[in-house]
Amino acid sequence: MIPAASRGPAAGAADPGANPRLAVEYHHTDPATVLTDDDVLAVFGFGQDAPVADDPRFLRVSLQPHGPAPLEVWRTAGPVRRGRAGGIAWADGGGLQFGAIEIGEVGPEGLEGAAEQAYRQLLGFVAGHGHPHLLRIWNYLDAITLGEDDAERYRRFCVGRAAGLGEFDTRGLPAATAIGRRDGDRRLQVYWLAGIRPGTPLENPRQLSAYRYPRRYGPQPPSFARAMLPPDGSDMPLLLSGTAAIVGHESRHVDSLETQLDETLANFEALIGAARVHRPCLPPGFGPGSRLKVYVRDADALGPADALLRQRLGDGVPYLLLHAAVCRRELRIEIDGTHDAPR
Repeated sequence: MIPAASRGPAAGAADPGANPRLAVEYHHTDPATVLTDDDVLAVFGFGQDAPVADDPRFLRVSLQPHGPAPLEVWRTAGPVRRGRAGGIAWADGGGLQFGAIEIGEVGPEGLEGAAEQAYRQLLGFVAGHGHPHLLRIWNYLDAITLGEDDAERYRRFCVGRAAGLGEFDTRGLPAATAIGRRDGDRRLQVYWLAGIRPGTPLENPRQLSAYRYPRRYGPQPPSFARAMLPPDGSDMPLLLSGTAAIVGHESRHVDSLETQLDETLANFEALIGAARVHRPCLPPGFGPGSRLKVYVRDADALGPADALLRQRLGDGVPYLLLHAAVCRRELRIEIDGTHDAPR
């Protein structure tokens, strides 16, 4: 069950009175260079050529980038502790926690069982290590749209995730992304950002809340909020869930990458507008303070997608372009990320 309030930090945890700080950066460097800094909470490398580092704060994600990929670096108020426990790699500092778990799909329960196990373990870990409030989760799994009707893998993942979450208040759901890898590795990879203090989940006025999707999308609606406003008084960006060309609950423009991108950006405009009601200092659109990950379904569409993004966003918005499958077969592009004023 997602806790309604903090149970208090474990011994040695970050000061619960601290104002959390999170900066997301993209750097073309090697992990060893940034992992020496005591304020680094997590580092991510993407693709088959991503480096390897024996540090709990480093996570390799096998989504293939378009062109040379930077490292994604999370910084917080140091110093940062780190370790491994029960199959979970973790780091914490400044009121925030990074965690990652990978569960193989084994036995008849397969992906559904892996998702249930991963979420039961992560919920127990965040509650037991003083950071009980989930702010943001990423889920990467192979062949996300394989299977028909309720046997589709994404639908089975949603069932397993909900079982792992248990009885929860949908008003406390974190922001999230679920994206399909294309590596043939039947292993669920989940990583998260959690805090000592809760954020405020946001919904998009142009979209039906995902947890209220009708039965046609599967036996269990997806369990996530469209975005997460960080805790009051924090120095953190708006955390944006994976967003695509869905209006209401229906996919739009199934035959066009360009119009799907435009619909996706319209969804972000509405979502940022909803966030600015609570935080007027947020810029109304993406800019130098934003960090985006763009997931494109078809390999031959990566180049055109890159050109379209440059046209729509200009040169001032940093983004990472990745070859990945979106959770609906008709969707060609999805975007997630963070949004803030330039620092």
